[in-house]
Amino acid sequence: MKSSQPLEFGHDDRKLIYEYVERHGAVDPEEARRELDVDPSGLRHHVAILKRDGRLEETDGKLRVTIDAGAEEEYVADDLEFHVRPARQEDLSGVVGAIRQVAAEKTYIEAESVADEIDHEEALLRHNELESRMFFVATVEDEVVGWVHIHAPELEKLSHTAELTVGVLDEYQGHGLGSHLLSRGLEWAGSNGYERVYQSVPSSNEDAIAFLEAHDWETEAVREDHYKLNGHYVDEVMMAIEL
Repeated sequence: MKSSQPLEFGHDDRKLIYEYVERHGAVDPEEARRELDVDPSGLRHHVAILKRDGRLEETDGKLRVTIDAGAEEEYVADDLEFHVRPARQEDLSGVVGAIRQVAAEKTYIEAESVADEIDHEEALLRHNELESRMFFVATVEDEVVGWVHIHAPELEKLSHTAELTVGVLDEYQGHGLGSHLLSRGLEWAGSNGYERVYQSVPSSNEDAIAFLEAHDWETEAVREDHYKLNGHYVDEVMMAIEL
């Protein structure tokens, strides 16, 4: 999934198939044929071309948008073994759960809105004419315990910027998971042509601010009293890093 690639398909049915898969995350080919009312031979033909052109892939019997995001990496720190890898559609509930737990523990409004969005859409990764959305996850024994999310609008004037959220469940902090996730997310953003990555956090979330500052992020602006949390006004700290 290269955000800089123009979405050109050369045939209306091909575009229709891609958009259906992109909206749903992982789709059984027969389901796509029924829903889109495409004849079987036509579906096979267009899917073959979409695979050839690097738009779609088929894994575990499901069609998915092709993701060019590297391999799974294994780490061991303080006797904790964890993996960092590109997310897949099947991680959706785990990602939503992890984000909501972190947001409840440490106020993280931007991440909470991301959880609401992907839960509502029921699609984890997106790449269409309006946006690109990528996730990497940290897993322990195949359970999602952390994430990094990169979102970018497909608008020419903003094509150099992307928004990022990152978090790790409390009980797995202190082992480097957050640093590895952040590095993986920024690496993906840089390789896809983004020059600047930003995120906003409430000033009350001092741990998140300190974490980002330790990784060379800088505060660009502060919007006073931007949030109202538990009846109290809290500033928004807008942070960014140049790639």
